[in-house]
Amino acid sequence: MTTIPSRKARHVKRKHWALLAAATTLPLAVTTGAAAETPGQGPAPAVTCAYTPAVPADNFKGIPVFDAKKAARPYTATLKTSQGTVTFQALTDKAPCTTFSFRFLAEHDYFDRTHCHRLTTQRLYVLQCGDPTGTGSGGPGYSFPDENLDGATYPAGTVAMANAGPNTNGSQFFFVWKDTKLSPAYTPFGRVTGGMDVLQRIAAGGEDDQNGPGDGFPTLPVDFKRVRIGNH
Repeated sequence: MTTIPSRKARHVKRKHWALLAAATTLPLAVTTGAAAETPGQGPAPAVTCAYTPAVPADNFKGIPVFDAKKAARPYTATLKTSQGTVTFQALTDKAPCTTFSFRFLAEHDYFDRTHCHRLTTQRLYVLQCGDPTGTGSGGPGYSFPDENLDGATYPAGTVAMANAGPNTNGSQFFFVWKDTKLSPAYTPFGRVTGGMDVLQRIAAGGEDDQNGPGDGFPTLPVDFKRVRIGNH
């Protein structure tokens, strides 16, 4: 089981948040609560989310305290980038822990003035972002479990979490700019509602192959000016 090589050699104590090749799978561990209703048994227990302290803690903003009422509110994320604006609708009903974390980080300006560090243009078709160090090994100082993996697919417009293995979600995420086959190991938590043309233009610009053919730093720099949350 191997990951696609990272942008450069990393410090041995840092995990590398990466995407695996399409045919690989990851073992799963920690579980989260459920929110569905079981016929004849009444509502299931409310969703609870655990955010566990973890290293690294880059640009540390604290650790979220889950608020189920706030987590249930639909929202749209607007990402103003140097290449144009991308918006996505958060899947708060399917991935409440993930979308709550993204909201927390965005509301604390975590993503502002960061950049997308990885573009893949062969086999996998994604733009990976969310690392304040820009190295592919940065994280927010906490981790949380996977969600929404049952039957997960990754068509164009999917927004999903990158990870370093099971239940290691942090701040790194990726946009799928072209239909992509991946094992269901990366939490889908959003759908692009605007800016697919921006993502496809970034992809058409290519990358520098520093991780291998079709995998490297985007030729067109993708800097986040602002990432804002708006009520749907």
